[in-house]
Amino acid sequence: MDYPKQSPGPNIAFFFIFLSIVLYLSIWSSSLTNPFRSFLQTQCTIPNTTAIDAPVDELEAALSKASMANKTLIIAVINKAYANQEIRDDTTMLDLFLDSFWLGEDTKALRDHLLLVAVDRTAYDRCRFLKLNCYKLETDGVDFKGEKLYMSEDFIKMMWRRTLFLLEVLKRGYNFIFTDMDVMWLRNPFSKLSKNETEDLQISTDVFSGDPWDEKHWINTGFYFIRSNNKTIALFDKWYSMKDNSTGQKEQDVLLNLMRGGVIGELGLKVRFLDTLYFSGFCQESKDFKAVTTVHANCCRSINAKVHDLRAVLRDWKKFNKFMSYKRFANTTMNFRWTGHFGCWDSWRKGNQTKS
Repeated sequence: MDYPKQSPGPNIAFFFIFLSIVLYLSIWSSSLTNPFRSFLQTQCTIPNTTAIDAPVDELEAALSKASMANKTLIIAVINKAYANQEIRDDTTMLDLFLDSFWLGEDTKALRDHLLLVAVDRTAYDRCRFLKLNCYKLETDGVDFKGEKLYMSEDFIKMMWRRTLFLLEVLKRGYNFIFTDMDVMWLRNPFSKLSKNETEDLQISTDVFSGDPWDEKHWINTGFYFIRSNNKTIALFDKWYSMKDNSTGQKEQDVLLNLMRGGVIGELGLKVRFLDTLYFSGFCQESKDFKAVTTVHANCCRSINAKVHDLRAVLRDWKKFNKFMSYKRFANTTMNFRWTGHFGCWDSWRKGNQTKS
């Protein structure tokens, strides 16, 4: 007797249904034990992360970006009058300043460590356009855009605001060269500055006496190198604290009086006064083109005059380098002379003419 063959389909289907029920009950049981597990796994999975650094403010970010490995940088302050061309101008103080880094010996790389501190929007925008390291210094209720004629009320205010800012930089542990923008960098100044870390401040002079430790020098705060430590912070603190009791004096005069009043010994500072043979200026120019490192348009009254005479400085420098490029003249002792600083000399005779 033949029996009909049974189809396996229903048995297999029943098996898979049974297996599905077992798996469901297993998962459901697990979720009862920890009802949030599946949610946490799908919605709140936290990827592997590194430690989160503490946030830094804009100033710290700017200083860190411009700084060398040893927390040293170069700082210059700029406003619209130095950054923007007027109708009759074909260059600016900023242009000349940056040109000197291009034309100087071993100075090109220093541009990466230059921080321009802009005191108005135009200067800041110009700085950003040139892809420099820039920081916008906000000063409520003060307009620093136009030219600040030497010893004018706004000039003095701007110098004191600068001093307060530099005090903050010192407090953050940064060493720096401060440079006015009317200083031409013809050679790398770090090669002529003392590397002795016990020297707290190395500052330029209008006229050099021959003794780098003579505290009677006429200092110039347009160029100096300062190390951050408790002594230099105390110096700047004391210096700035005298702002309101120094009517009619610029900050440089106040620091000069402090030094002559014994603050160097009082704070235990070691201060070197820089030789104008290397750190030259219009007050006392270097006679040695082979030694000169910076040239400052000091003893000058207006931006137009400074621009006129600093252009001549760069022309003289290019002529010197061209001459020295010829091998037969490489070891010559020929004395080059700077073009006369006629614009600056005339600026004192023109009285209180200003430029908007």
